[in-house]
Amino acid sequence: MSASSLLVLYGSQTGTAQDTAERIGRQAQRRRFQVRVEALDTYNVVELISESLVVFVCSTTGQGDPPDNMKGFWRFVFRKSLPVGSLCRLDCAVLGLGDSSYPKFNFVAKKLHKRMQQLGASVLLPVGLADDQHDLGPDGVVDPWISSFWDRALALYPPTDKPIPDHQPLSPRYAFHFLDHKLEEPSDRLRPLEPQATPCQARPFPARMLSNQRVTGPSHFQDVRQIELDITDSNIQFSAGDVVMLRPCNAPEDVEQFCQLLRLDPEAQFTLRPAEGSTTGAPARLPQPCTVRHLVEQYLDVAAVPRRSFFELLATFSTNQLEKEKLVEFSSAQGQEELHAYCNRPRRTALEVLTDFPHTTAELKVDYLLDLFPEIQPRSFSIASSLQAHPNRIQILLAVVRYKTRMQKPRKGLCSSWLASLDPETRDAYVPLWVKKGSLKFPKDQDTPVIMVGPGTGVAPFRSALQERIAEGKTANVLFFGCRSEAQDFYCRSEWEELQRAGHMTLFTAFSRDQEEKVYVQHRIREQAALLWELIANQQACFYIAGNASQMPAAVTEALKAGFQSQGGVSSEGADQMIVAMERTGRFQSETWS
Repeated sequence: MSASSLLVLYGSQTGTAQDTAERIGRQAQRRRFQVRVEALDTYNVVELISESLVVFVCSTTGQGDPPDNMKGFWRFVFRKSLPVGSLCRLDCAVLGLGDSSYPKFNFVAKKLHKRMQQLGASVLLPVGLADDQHDLGPDGVVDPWISSFWDRALALYPPTDKPIPDHQPLSPRYAFHFLDHKLEEPSDRLRPLEPQATPCQARPFPARMLSNQRVTGPSHFQDVRQIELDITDSNIQFSAGDVVMLRPCNAPEDVEQFCQLLRLDPEAQFTLRPAEGSTTGAPARLPQPCTVRHLVEQYLDVAAVPRRSFFELLATFSTNQLEKEKLVEFSSAQGQEELHAYCNRPRRTALEVLTDFPHTTAELKVDYLLDLFPEIQPRSFSIASSLQAHPNRIQILLAVVRYKTRMQKPRKGLCSSWLASLDPETRDAYVPLWVKKGSLKFPKDQDTPVIMVGPGTGVAPFRSALQERIAEGKTANVLFFGCRSEAQDFYCRSEWEELQRAGHMTLFTAFSRDQEEKVYVQHRIREQAALLWELIANQQACFYIAGNASQMPAAVTEALKAGFQSQGGVSSEGADQMIVAMERTGRFQSETWS
């Protein structure tokens, strides 16, 4: 009797859904299933009709959008031409990963669950709605959901053999073959693009950094940079509201420490092949042959806070009793509070965990590196410039992330620290990048006014929009900008003041710490209620918010609704309905991040 097969498909933007999918895949291996784990867009979706058991694990991005690596699948599965009963032979389950502080919480998972039912699939259990805001984090929902899934799946597909015990390591996905003689390694700087090819995640463009300028005062606590990158001959086109994707590198000192801990020669070369019995192809992003240094510097996310699966895998290697007991506790459902206190709260990195478990680290085999460490994920930044004002250039505003926890070393953001460390005045620096469509869309009509609320680095997409709109002769522009201090972090001040003098925009500022009473952008919105009512109610203006997702967007929206009530005489419910109607027609848009 052959083993039952399970297909686990994931749509993941930051790697969390991929990690959960791989965790389900490992559990399936232990239960003797033939299992494949794939990103939704690498899977040939027409084969879904012949699958027997599928788990979908998907996150939701932006304003209820599917992640980048499931957009093709999403378009296909929602085709109106698909027959209603086309998936009648499929058993499936849908697990969503989301954050209930966002309005469209787990929208993608809910919609996919409903679509599977419409296409005739047998859905084994209710859609799982994991929530970052849960007291136990996403695992508060993921753990019981996976447990219920296995109850149903094993009843329908009984295992053919005893399960593999948890303490026994599974086979690795890849085998490393180290070379005795060094071959010429493909250049670390990316291969040139094919003529007329547009850069993408699989083939980014190596943009030369032209400038890296601090735009906050020298005494200000926050280091913010304006960075300019050269995209000449890249075939990259973008509009206001679009996003540039960058893939960072690990710090040289972390690479050296990692190689010392695992006793690896950073200059050693290897080729990577799927291990025996593995269906996983070698990562396309790694050159063949590849050096250990390249792998650690550009691929393995050793500086991230590790997920629970990291401890699960480490526990299977450990033979030191004390270390093994602690690793087993951290990887158990009951040990999540302990793990949170040890790892998440102080933001301890995977590299620091390895130093805390020296006996286990000494037992790590190189073949397991790609099972243990996730791939470094690309970071997205709102483009802060327009091609019409700065041809062949991309500019971004970057806040360098650095903060203290109870750990001795300050915590650093991987991407922002890497970019801040590049100095184009001392040596050539290249940044691999590509561009994707953003969620903000600006009106094409010449006379439609635009109201933009962008405190801090949230002003970036509005700088792009202002440059683009002014180049097109659109001057009905209103910007609300907020920061802590006029003298310390008033980004692009001279540019805004010059545009205002030229009559190209109206600027309102809020400097929260320059007086005893804190003043934020929402206070300025309330003060300008009459102007905003005139622009929105009588001139059909579009309203935009960009910036930190914590409290600002809700406070700005409430201030706007208060203006609708005071100036337009509408009720509280009427003000709510106006916002909903504006959202539906694209006249109220927001782009926020946590």
